[in-house]
Amino acid sequence: MTFPIRVRACALVIENDRILLVEFEDERGVHYNLPAGGVEQNESVIEAVKREAREEASIEVEVGPLALVFEYAPHLNANRFGETPSLQLIFDCKIIDDSIPELPNNPDPNQIGVKWIPLNKLKNIVLYPNIKEQILAYAKSPQSIEFIEEHLLLMK
Repeated sequence: MTFPIRVRACALVIENDRILLVEFEDERGVHYNLPAGGVEQNESVIEAVKREAREEASIEVEVGPLALVFEYAPHLNANRFGETPSLQLIFDCKIIDDSIPELPNNPDPNQIGVKWIPLNKLKNIVLYPNIKEQILAYAKSPQSIEFIEEHLLLMK
């Protein structure tokens, strides 16, 4: 079965006026992403956030509120980043269990690091997607979006 849109789960980790990002180098040069990836079959979005943080940054996270939602619509962007539409759910996360961010044993292709970037230097890097202004606004004044999980609702 195919779906018309890919759902991606993202961890937004901000501590001490710094943001944790995954560093890549490819034909576009050095760029950064939030720890993130597609939600897999039989996996909740929250489970996917935790897995992606572990796989891409070697950290365990507590997943907090939904901070931002990002949509990529290929037909509105000349297929700049491919032909698959995606919806990215970006959650405010906290590092737990004293885990230390580092390059995983089996990094994604082209992943070269895991870096803390000072928020005041965020404008100087290439971030995909380019949601730097939205991240800075959220860091300054966090306002969550309600994320409702069916299995947590009371059955009546």
